This record gives sequence, structure tokens and C-alpha cells, in this order.
Amino acid sequence: MYQEPIFLKPVFQERIWGGDKLKPLFQYDIPSNQTGEAWVISAHPNGPSEIVNGPLSGQTLADAWNNHRELFNKDSNNNEAYPLLVKILDANDNLSVQVHPDDTYAREVEKQPYGKTECWYVLQAEPEAELILGHHAKTKEELTKMMDEGKWDQLLRRIPVTAGDFVYVPSGTIHAIGKGIVLLETQQSSDITYRVYDYERVDNNGNTRELHLDKAKQVTNIPHQTPVIDQKQTQKENLQMKRLVQEKYFTVYHWKINGEVTQQLDVDFLQCSIISGTAEIEIDEKTYALKKGDNFILPHSISTYRLIGDAEFIVSHT
Repeated sequence: MYQEPIFLKPVFQERIWGGDKLKPLFQYDIPSNQTGEAWVISAHPNGPSEIVNGPLSGQTLADAWNNHRELFNKDSNNNEAYPLLVKILDANDNLSVQVHPDDTYAREVEKQPYGKTECWYVLQAEPEAELILGHHAKTKEELTKMMDEGKWDQLLRRIPVTAGDFVYVPSGTIHAIGKGIVLLETQQSSDITYRVYDYERVDNNGNTRELHLDKAKQVTNIPHQTPVIDQKQTQKENLQMKRLVQEKYFTVYHWKINGEVTQQLDVDFLQCSIISGTAEIEIDEKTYALKKGDNFILPHSISTYRLIGDAEFIVSHT
């Protein structure tokens, strides 16, 4: 029986808006000073994470999902794609204003398994940093008119953010991460993005990036509604657990440990990212060191584990 965490190596994605903060913050060996994303827990074809320990070392998370469904409490005949994707983003500049489709549209139009509902935990934010979340149009006609006329300042809804903020972004929500923000994103395993506005900037070859206004107009929620999320905080021994969101596609927690705690694994599998501090995890009398920037999965075959240390985690499950 598999009795150890599955540690994963990040996959880096260079972006026009990326920076170099992932190196000093997490000691990641980034490819350039335009590194926008670290896909830290990923089985997506565009960037599957590599397993770096145990009997599956050298394989990808996609390999493990496809060949060892029992680790995720799935039947071997289950042919669904791995459901979640965790990223850390460094917005050295504004990301494009964009929107993602829901599952139905993704499957019917893009022939992809999942749409994209996501959520963000802000790790770092410069003073006056802000996000775009939603819009002010009341009807589809109004949305279309404002998009076509480029009235972005009137259309887009902006909110300030600071470190520790949490934002839930259902599919169909127009959004953008603003300059000066580093955040951890938990999302459905999808890479479908419809770009609405990109500040008319150009790449190194002088080209503007493609926009997808027709599809964006089809999938955008109108009018914008801010989702109400039921957050809950609990304490177990020396572990403070805050449930950030519990929705159809994922449940996400912020954990803060200061000392020791013994936990039961009562979900199919648990995704874990350490966002500050150091700790250890003890499983079956074997101890594994944990540090900021580490990302791992506790497979279903683990029933009990013990955490020791002073650290913060973002954890998630389906």
C-alpha cells in the first residue's frame, strides 16, 4: 500500500506579464524574469507535474492518475481527466481581462473535459494592488455595446486586495489579476481562456495577442453577481483550519499549524501547498521534511498522518 506523500516538481510558464518573484519567494529555479506561473500540482497536458519521490518518481501526475486510480479513490474504469490544477502566479504586470466557460460550453464547443471555475489566495500584494472581478453591464446588449466601444473603465469592476485575501471566481466571471500580486490559484484542470482586453500591448515581435470577444460574450454571466461563500474556521489541537470555499468543483482550506496535530484523511485525496514556514509530516512512522514552496498530494491509501511544525498551507480536494 502506498504510504507516503506524492511530492511534485513545478512546471513553469513564461508570460508577457510574468516576473522573477517566484525565485526569492519559493526558491524555485525559474527559467527567466518573465516567469508568470508555476503549475505546482498539475496533470494537465499543457504542463504535467513530475513526481520526485517514491515508487512513481520520474513519472508525471498524469501518469499516476491514468495508471493508479486507486491512489485517488477512483475505479480503474473511470476515464475522467484529473479534476484540479494548482498554480502560483507572479503578476509583474496586469494580466489580460478574460473569462472562462463552464463545463457544458467547454465540452460542446472546445471538446475539452472541463470548464474553468477558479479561486485565488493572495500571497503578496503591493500597495494599492487591485483585481478586476466582474462588470457593471445589466444586459447582454449593454455588455456587447461597451465591449465593442472599448469602454473598459466604465465596464469593469475593480476591487483592492491585500495579502491573505481570498477570491472565488466562478466560470463566466470576467476577471483579471492586477500588477504587483502574487497568488495561489486552485482551479478546475482547464486551460481555456477567452481574452477580452489586453491593454493593447505587444509581444517581443510587436504583435498584439489574440482576443476572443465573440466567445467571451457568449459565456459571460450577466448581470455580474458576487458569489456568497460560506467560510468556516475550526481548531483541532494545534491546527487552525479555515475553510475558504466549499463548492461543486473543489473545497479549499487555509491551514496554520503551530505545534503538532494528528489528522485522518477522510477525502479521496488531498492537495497540499506550503505557503510559509517549515514543518514535518509523519506517515507510518516515517517523517518527511516540508518547507515553503513544497507541493504534494496525500493519496487515498494514507489513513492517518501527523503534522509537526510552524507553517501555513493551502489544501484542497474535490
